[in-house]
Amino acid sequence: MLTKKATARAHPNIAFIKYWGNKNNDLRLPVNGSISMNLAGLETITTVMFGDEILEDRLMLNGEQQTVEQTRRVSRHLDHVRHLANVDLRALVISQNNFPTGTGIASSASAFAALTAAACSALDVHPDEAGLSALARLGSGSACRSVPGGYTEWYAGVDHQTSYAASIAPAGHWDLIDLVTIVNKEHKAVGSTDGHQLADTSPLQAARIADTPRRLDLCRAAILQKDFEPLAAIIEEDTLMMHSILMTSSPPLLYWLPATIRVMQAVQSWRAGGIPAAFTIDAGPNVHVISTTGWKDKLVGLLNELEGIQDILPTTVGGPAQIINEHLIP
Repeated sequence: MLTKKATARAHPNIAFIKYWGNKNNDLRLPVNGSISMNLAGLETITTVMFGDEILEDRLMLNGEQQTVEQTRRVSRHLDHVRHLANVDLRALVISQNNFPTGTGIASSASAFAALTAAACSALDVHPDEAGLSALARLGSGSACRSVPGGYTEWYAGVDHQTSYAASIAPAGHWDLIDLVTIVNKEHKAVGSTDGHQLADTSPLQAARIADTPRRLDLCRAAILQKDFEPLAAIIEEDTLMMHSILMTSSPPLLYWLPATIRVMQAVQSWRAGGIPAAFTIDAGPNVHVISTTGWKDKLVGLLNELEGIQDILPTTVGGPAQIINEHLIP
């Protein structure tokens, strides 16, 4: 019996400048570049085992066998790696998240970053970091940003090879934290893959895209200079712009809940009072409250006083996707 297996760990990321909309859906080439931060403390661990006695691809997530449709997306992604390795082996994929899945916390980003890294390692395919990032993008656009470590920028590119993410600063560059504030743990009804295809139906999307270079420059400079006030201003502006696209798409996507808005308003009030805090929200109802490590306990206490908060997941800046030795398959 021939078996090849490897295990990888990857972190989700939170986009400061958002990715929303593709210019090529098949390749997941984005209409604009984006900037994000990997989230240490939240992780996906994935073992991929290829074997000549495995008759079809199978996917286990958090201990549960996944549906044919859910497995099909993983299988299509594994086909890219199989093509590079020139093999036709089927695979058993076992994956675990230590955070809620499908709720706007970039679970697909860490999932496909870990899947790509593990599958490549198992089949002895060894692209460089840019190549691995581009390959992960084919499974989930934001997965390309979870391959490098720290603060990353995804270059939109014009084709498969030129659309990848790279670190603009390492994890230890700035002691930012993300207090992932959960207001709903339910799997969202419309996932990001479907949502991206609605972006062009919003009359506001063209203006958002045209303004993206300005926002990227401001965000990149704020990170490199470790300047919180301009970072707070631009990430809140960007998240409101993205959600304006969601809300004006056809059909509209309304992810916010009353607790979402409550957190947003509270964060702005706290910042006006001198606390370095800012919000950003991916395609979901949960709010990422960005601050620095020294304010963690104060902000957790303030957040817990708000109505509708189900959980708070404190995270710091995470590293790159990595191969590890602890396999989920014996």
